Amino acid sequence: MEEIKEEDKTITLGATLLDFISILTKYRRFLVWFILSVTIITTVIAFISPKWYKATASVFPAEQADLFSSMDGISSLVKTFAPGKKLGSLTGPSETDRYIAILKSSTVLGEVIKKFDLVKVYDISSYPIEKTTKELLSNVAIEVQDEGNLTISVYDKSPQRAAEMANYFVGLLNKTNSELHAQNARGNREFIEQRYNQNLIDMKNSEEALKTFQKKFGVIAMPEQIEASIKAGAEIVGKLTSKEVELNIMKRTLSEESPLVATAKIEVQELQKKINEMNSGIAIGDDQMKILIPFKQAPELGAEYIRLYRNLEIQYKILQFITPLFEQAKVEERRSTPSVIVLDLAGVPERKAKPKVSLYVLMAFVISSVIGLFIIFTREMFDRLSQSNPEKYNYIFKILKKDWFGLKIKRQKE
Repeated sequence: MEEIKEEDKTITLGATLLDFISILTKYRRFLVWFILSVTIITTVIAFISPKWYKATASVFPAEQADLFSSMDGISSLVKTFAPGKKLGSLTGPSETDRYIAILKSSTVLGEVIKKFDLVKVYDISSYPIEKTTKELLSNVAIEVQDEGNLTISVYDKSPQRAAEMANYFVGLLNKTNSELHAQNARGNREFIEQRYNQNLIDMKNSEEALKTFQKKFGVIAMPEQIEASIKAGAEIVGKLTSKEVELNIMKRTLSEESPLVATAKIEVQELQKKINEMNSGIAIGDDQMKILIPFKQAPELGAEYIRLYRNLEIQYKILQFITPLFEQAKVEERRSTPSVIVLDLAGVPERKAKPKVSLYVLMAFVISSVIGLFIIFTREMFDRLSQSNPEKYNYIFKILKKDWFGLKIKRQKE
């Protein structure tokens, strides 16, 4: 059974191929004349169509100064997120994207239209600005090349005008981008200047707060003063202990009225008084220079001193960071350099860019072949249907005829 099926399949395939060849042979004259006519007509149209010339200019983004280049840590952080890496999209558009946006802006296109009187060149009467802008955009190709340069190609019927328009686009790109960079630099300078002035005010306030604290509590160098206070207190406590031992020995060997005992008592009392003063700091007057830190106030004074000292150090660090940024921002604002590097100015093209006759001929040949095959196979299908099944053939034509006339009547009523 399998051999029989395989034989039937071979016979069906051969019959189909022979049937295809027979249909091509039957309608060969129509097919040849149809393809030849369409191709010749298309070729003639391509030859007599207006010639368009293409002029191309190429630019390269100029290197921009980095405000953070002097800051090692921040500069490396910015470079980590630089465009071109996988996270580059998070940092916003690249310089070439910015160029494309400028070139397609209404301002630039409007200046080009006005400069070359394109409304008259394109012969547009209704909605002149809108339609001329669309026509101009359709005649301009802006592409980013693999090497990173940006090419601006302009198509026009005049080769001289095409070159002038491409070069004018480059001039407008440089002018507009320079203005935007200057505006951006001015905004950066104003922001950094505002933060720089605020830093000066905050630093002055921190200095005054620390100065007032030092005058009030005599705190100049907190760690050294605490150490000196502990050493002085330990020495006094040691003297007090020694005097108390000496007093107790005197009380055992001498009478209470003895001048030596009275003197020892006075010394012990003075030492205890001194220790109490060091603990509370009450006996030290405000007009006296305070070197020793009272032990009971040491934690609070130490915390307050650290807070004030920390605030002042923060302001000093901010000043060290922001001062070079401020100076560089002022330089960037005053610097006027070209924002684009012109690799190639557009020259006057010598050969037309379109229409390409060979491409038109190839397309006409392929399309006319497909249409011709569709026509002859459709014709053959209906011929065979009329012979094999006349009722079905008549029914189809009847329906098609009815729909065709119905459509014509409907159009007439409309």
